[in-house]
Amino acid sequence: METTQQKQERIIVPGPAGFHPPSAAQLGVALPDSGQGLMYGILEPNEEKVIEEIARTMLTSQNATIFPGPMVLWAWNQHAVEKAKAVLEIAAQIPDVLIIPMPDYRPKYPKIDPEEVINPNHPNLTIWGNKIEACIFIGVHCHYANLTLKMIRAGTNCCTSAICAEQGHEDAMLTIRDSDTAKLHRVAQIFKRVREAMKITLPANGENVRFTGTQSKVYGGKTHTNPLVFMPTAGSTAGAAAFGHKPEHMQSEG
Repeated sequence: METTQQKQERIIVPGPAGFHPPSAAQLGVALPDSGQGLMYGILEPNEEKVIEEIARTMLTSQNATIFPGPMVLWAWNQHAVEKAKAVLEIAAQIPDVLIIPMPDYRPKYPKIDPEEVINPNHPNLTIWGNKIEACIFIGVHCHYANLTLKMIRAGTNCCTSAICAEQGHEDAMLTIRDSDTAKLHRVAQIFKRVREAMKITLPANGENVRFTGTQSKVYGGKTHTNPLVFMPTAGSTAGAAAFGHKPEHMQSEG
């Protein structure tokens, strides 16, 4: 498979690619090995370069958004709690970033509030509704992440990144693999380095995460918050149980 050093053309790029475009696999994109990543469908032997590109994209695109999935939203176990903390550390490095959760995989009908959640069965509605031009998926089970990424590429102009705990996602424009807690902390450090190199500053009060309209109503009209004040603690799994999930469901991935 060609690498970024061998070929600079991009294969997987922001869309809209149209109705039912060929999958990345059909276009010849293969998953990276450990320590590698994918950059627009091209193998990059050094995953740190992919992380730097994710950072640049999130720091320069309109309405950049982090989409955390169930594996980091719910306190299934201490491992999930530690990963969630690391995700918030990443968010803390992106001025004006949005955080919109994917708490459940079941379709939300007849209507979804795009300022409240994103759903893998119709993710384009949240992308369109918030005019999101760059995003990161993290903590989403691979089969639902794959579905989501294909639909976003088909119908939107959003540049997608996937920080995956398993083998990565070929249908994301940018992806890295094997993302355990230690790697997520490293991602946050790289984001900080890239941001400082670009001379992009954070607000002095630390409130760099922007609320959507729906989120703002919940928090009494506030427009921004400091993500680090939401640092989780290990606790009950009752919240996840309300969505029909059990801790053992998290064992295969994450």
